[in-house]
Amino acid sequence: MSVSSYATPSPALQREVKRRRSFAIISHPDAGKTTLTEKFLLYGGALNLAGSVTARKNQRATTSDWMDLEKQRGISVSSTVLQFEYKDCVVNILDTPGHKDFSEDTYRVLTAVDAAVMVVDAGKGIESQTRKLFEVCRRRGVPIFTFMNKMDRPARPTLDLVDELESVLGIDAYPLNWPLGDGPRFRGVYDREHKQVHLFERTAHGSYRAPVSVKGIEDDSVKAAMEEATYAQVSDELELLEGAGAEFDIARVLAGELTPVFFGSAANNFGVQLLLDRFLELAPPPVARESEGGKIEPSSAEFSAFVFKIQANMNPKHRDRVAFIRIVSGKFERDMNVLNTRSGENVRLANSQRLFARDRETVDDAFAGDVVGLVGNYDLLIGDTLASAPGVMFDEIPRFPPECFAYLHNKSTAKYKRFRDGLAQLLKEGVASEFTLLESSGVQVPLLGAVGPLQFEVLQYRLDGEYAAETRLEQTSWSLARWLKPKEGDPLAPEARPSLSLGTALARDSNGWLVALLPSEWGLKTFEDKNEDWIISEQPFAPPKLD
Repeated sequence: MSVSSYATPSPALQREVKRRRSFAIISHPDAGKTTLTEKFLLYGGALNLAGSVTARKNQRATTSDWMDLEKQRGISVSSTVLQFEYKDCVVNILDTPGHKDFSEDTYRVLTAVDAAVMVVDAGKGIESQTRKLFEVCRRRGVPIFTFMNKMDRPARPTLDLVDELESVLGIDAYPLNWPLGDGPRFRGVYDREHKQVHLFERTAHGSYRAPVSVKGIEDDSVKAAMEEATYAQVSDELELLEGAGAEFDIARVLAGELTPVFFGSAANNFGVQLLLDRFLELAPPPVARESEGGKIEPSSAEFSAFVFKIQANMNPKHRDRVAFIRIVSGKFERDMNVLNTRSGENVRLANSQRLFARDRETVDDAFAGDVVGLVGNYDLLIGDTLASAPGVMFDEIPRFPPECFAYLHNKSTAKYKRFRDGLAQLLKEGVASEFTLLESSGVQVPLLGAVGPLQFEVLQYRLDGEYAAETRLEQTSWSLARWLKPKEGDPLAPEARPSLSLGTALARDSNGWLVALLPSEWGLKTFEDKNEDWIISEQPFAPPKLD
């Protein structure tokens, strides 16, 4: 069966696909991303009590941060998939790590979504990690919706925040609502589309939905709710927006050229439902994706999906392994047989589950746009394509070179097997990479590379907590990795060796490719000058194709 069979439309599939909304929430750390996720779940009816990130000592930890380390540190270091139904939409929220050391995990998650909600701390504006994640979304053409959070705290001037979106990120902005003051003077938001005012009242922190009163902007009670100076300022700002602001154009939103902007306070449940309702109306359902064999339409009859995340030990009582797949086309059915196009093997998808943090339920069927967890010892790797017909292979997953290298020592020889088994399992999640030095002899201590040092800390923490394997980290002097191929000859041949510069070592990655480990940019320049007959790549090469 050829890829052309994927173009056959199905009215029933089209109806289901149109209901799907799959998006990620991105932000700089501490901007309120995880809190906003919780409140989406609250308004979607998936939670009775929204958690509080800032009051974790007195309340339970948030639903999406299920790992013990996350609860202790108060940060997200793993991405989480949460699904619920709301207003005839099937909503897939992919909460992502905010810490820069885990940006690679976030980038992978962004391959599985059709839109993104960007959370900005209104008191700080655009921060470094926000800018990086925005650029990833822009390169992928992902529509972006902006939520200016923490308006109940002192904020930067509102017009400056909107201008910064345009000047720093280079995207036009259209505020769909406008804040009435900030900090102690914050009184609500004005809905520009419906010319309504939603007044803000402080409630018990995060315990239930904030009361909302809807009135006209000229209503005497609205003027009475604000200080005279605040009301005058808001009136002037709204007049300026109407005269000089960008026009709303849904086509430009879907093209990633215009971001709708919302204001509110996620911690106090204010403005969240306004954002959620309008987002689900404007955000796109799943769209067609390119494969090696051609474009795949989401409503096509044949099933296709790709693995974008692997997580071990989500259930601490079992040594389980979950491979998260994003369905690209067709209908998923439990126990269906599909082809892993990387290995050429047929796979029966028997243990399929929908995950709500650590809670699970069996998935009997799912559709394009959905995310399904495959639990078990499937021989799946991040980036694998699963399809019901041959000739399909998605190249969705970005690859990044490590910037930190360290040896990971096992402290107990009696627990060596446990150490190696645990490390092998965790490395399949893509948090770190293992390299094999060419010039070493005897038993090698694992040499690991990661984008950031916090990844090593999490790896050690999980080896200790989940596998009872204590480890010691030994830092190295290398800070760069470059993948190597001779311009002529077999790149995997043992005798293929480049000339080395001072402080450089040769290793092979898990796919067998030759890698140069270098101490500095200066060392890289010297290495490049010595090896003009070699292809030197910052990006890891794809796994060698099977015969």
